[in-house]
Amino acid sequence: MSRPSGWSTWLDEQAAAREAAGLTRRLRPRAADDATIDLAGNDYLGLARDPAVRRAAADAALVWGAGASASRLVTGTLAVHDELERELADYLGQPGALVLSTGYHANLAVVTALADRTTRVLSDAHIHASLVDAVRLSRARLSVVPHSDVGAVRAGLVAAAAAGERALVLVESVYSVLGDAAPLAELAALCESYDALLVVDEAHGLGVHGPGLVATSGLAGLPHVVVTATLSKSLGAQGGAVLGPLALREQLVNRARPFIFDTGLAPAPTAGALAALRLLRSRPALGAGVRTRVAALADALGVAAPAGAVLSVPMSSPRAAVAAQAAALEAGLRVGCFRPPSVPDGISRLRITAGAGVAEHDWERAVAVLTDLVKEHQ
Repeated sequence: MSRPSGWSTWLDEQAAAREAAGLTRRLRPRAADDATIDLAGNDYLGLARDPAVRRAAADAALVWGAGASASRLVTGTLAVHDELERELADYLGQPGALVLSTGYHANLAVVTALADRTTRVLSDAHIHASLVDAVRLSRARLSVVPHSDVGAVRAGLVAAAAAGERALVLVESVYSVLGDAAPLAELAALCESYDALLVVDEAHGLGVHGPGLVATSGLAGLPHVVVTATLSKSLGAQGGAVLGPLALREQLVNRARPFIFDTGLAPAPTAGALAALRLLRSRPALGAGVRTRVAALADALGVAAPAGAVLSVPMSSPRAAVAAQAAALEAGLRVGCFRPPSVPDGISRLRITAGAGVAEHDWERAVAVLTDLVKEHQ
């Protein structure tokens, strides 16, 4: 009988520590016919199961096959990729777009292709893990600034200018944990003044706010504002995109390793995202309906309304959050749960998605259940 290795011991210790802290995460497979009301997913506009979107994805798989078959610089760029990129750029008001296999890859690609050891990156304290990892890979000089602190960004840009450094500012249009919106107009003006580049992750803004907050704030197409987006939330598919000047697109095609060395996005999600985008453009009221729902739920639960589709409800501890999540599931509702280290401020929260895909009678029942449940477990 062999002795436990040092790695086995370490893994056991890690598992025990997670369990003791109430931070263990587990995968729970979901059946296709699961009747639980889904208030945890990212399908903000309910388009993932729309018949037109599903048909487009299925038809693309039949025409092109299950995968793109190669990296996009070899033979993996398909006509449907080009079509999606052109229509995304048009809708978001950008000169060009480049589609990648995930939103995570989009963020990795744009930062690593633009930043290096000579670059100062000013990163909002609440940005997504993909942007955090992107900065680490770029080896840029990092300054983490307090959340939505325009003054701190200004000070960082002044310091970068004095040191002769190129500067990159990283934010989300709508933040995924607190659900608040970034001060985009002020940040864009600052970046223009100091010859810096503003990178805005529109993962939670696109769709819920039509073409996203960059566009609705009048900032689309500016040469110093770059947008990243995911195709897996409001567009109900999978993949990511970087949008901005055509020169940026060329830089990514030639220098972004997450694009160059990855197989192209599969045909089915590409076509599904394109069909969802066309539905979104033809049904602009979808996003407004989500905003109305989330505002009403926030009022019922006595918390601040977010700018996006996701409502975060603070809980007293990780265990209280998990208990509330379990109680919701028992009542037929699936809600999310944020716990450290996924939350930048260390506060555990229930994560509730006010998606358009939930039928009105189910939504009314969910609001009633959640109102009682949060009072009991908070």
